[in-house]
Amino acid sequence: MSDTPLIDARGIVRHFGHVQALQGADFSVGRGEIVGLVGDNGAGKSTLIRILSGTDRPDDGAIFVNGQEVHFGGPQDARAVGIETVYQDLALAPDLDAAANVFLGRELLKPGLLGRLGVLDNSRMVQQTGEAMVRLGVTIRPSAEVFTLSGGQRQSAAVARAAMWATSAILMDEPTANLGVKQTKGVLDLIRRVRDAGTAVVIISHNLPQILEITDRIVILRLGRSVGQVAASAACVDDLIRAMMSGVLRRQAT
Repeated sequence: MSDTPLIDARGIVRHFGHVQALQGADFSVGRGEIVGLVGDNGAGKSTLIRILSGTDRPDDGAIFVNGQEVHFGGPQDARAVGIETVYQDLALAPDLDAAANVFLGRELLKPGLLGRLGVLDNSRMVQQTGEAMVRLGVTIRPSAEVFTLSGGQRQSAAVARAAMWATSAILMDEPTANLGVKQTKGVLDLIRRVRDAGTAVVIISHNLPQILEITDRIVILRLGRSVGQVAASAACVDDLIRAMMSGVLRRQAT
């Protein structure tokens, strides 16, 4: 990985009235790295993800992508620099097929006059979705309607959609919530394949054993501040809980 973080958020401040959700939080992730973001309820995790995804704006602080400072006016600005987000509700259209969901808002048009008339090139979208699914090891038919998919398949479809468009990083909020053991394993394996392809992955989760299993590094937030970071291989659940409760992390990542 490069010494320059792919995403580097410094001194992020965000308040809502008298409530200060973030009080100078720092966060970074490198290319080909999975970073977990943990903290108790109200620590500021979701607020930080919303800011990194462009759906909210910081009151102070700076965000750098590939060493260049960026200012997000909305999610489209984050997507323009290759940042995609998989929210807990997945944001999938159940009555559309997997390919249509992958290209939702990015639809391909037929060439020539038909394209100028707004006719969609469904066959090309199905083909490109199928190629992406094979590349990511996802066993979902591009023509399958989302409402027919299991919970794990829907989560995989949402991750695959993000991976198809992300050139920098994918942000994930509770990616395995409400999934069974087998479905969870499939999603975690998919996240590893995304990481191995060079895309940075950021995961919010309350499932600390799972965070230790899937991530390379973990950043702990407490009361809107980043109180430490540690390599997942050097930490245990008790370390993370202690840091989340006290703000003190005994073993820090170098």
